[in-house]
Amino acid sequence: MKFLEYTNLDRLNVFMGHLNLGEITIKGCLEAYSCKHAGTDKRLSLSLENEMLDYLGKSSDTDSSSPVDLLLSRSSRKALIYLVLTLYQMYPDYDFSAVKAHQFFSEESWDTFTQIFNNYMFEASKEWTERNEDGSLLEAIYEALDEVVKLAECEIYVYNPNPNADPFLEDGAIWSFCFLFYNRKLKRVAGFRFCCISNLASDAFLADTPPYGEDEEIFDDMDM
Repeated sequence: MKFLEYTNLDRLNVFMGHLNLGEITIKGCLEAYSCKHAGTDKRLSLSLENEMLDYLGKSSDTDSSSPVDLLLSRSSRKALIYLVLTLYQMYPDYDFSAVKAHQFFSEESWDTFTQIFNNYMFEASKEWTERNEDGSLLEAIYEALDEVVKLAECEIYVYNPNPNADPFLEDGAIWSFCFLFYNRKLKRVAGFRFCCISNLASDAFLADTPPYGEDEEIFDDMDM
């Protein structure tokens, strides 16, 4: 996967990278990649393909929770691999299983994305409007994404992993979303992750952390 640079994405990332709104902080990041193998992508793709084929061989057709139907299609397996490779680019230290990742992917529409965005990014959108005079935050995101992946031709996915194994959640996180926009024809994927962090939780954590130097006093009183 090759990282693609776009000025409009950079502009949005500057705004959403660490948006302090008082009691909360919004963190958002837009990234775009071409589905061209680079580095270890080919080896990882082969490994993911084998993992899915092995899963198909062991799965039962009567298992209603099994993603067998989708994995039977080679084009769908390839799409899933690109989505997983994008997640690896976004979080290189996290191990994403292709099959498990599929169980947490769901295909959505732009209308669904818009509804979620408007509900959860309302305060961020207000802040954008106060700072900019060239349309809403959602419009700016639409234009930036459309420039990269042509949204009318895209498949839109949301990644909803188990909360206990969510690489996107940080300490103090209130909510988190990760959308992936995949254009098969252009062979490009754009990822948009955004989350909300409680500043009160962060402040509480810092308050519970001993100031530098106090640890030394504690150890000074201990027999070593």
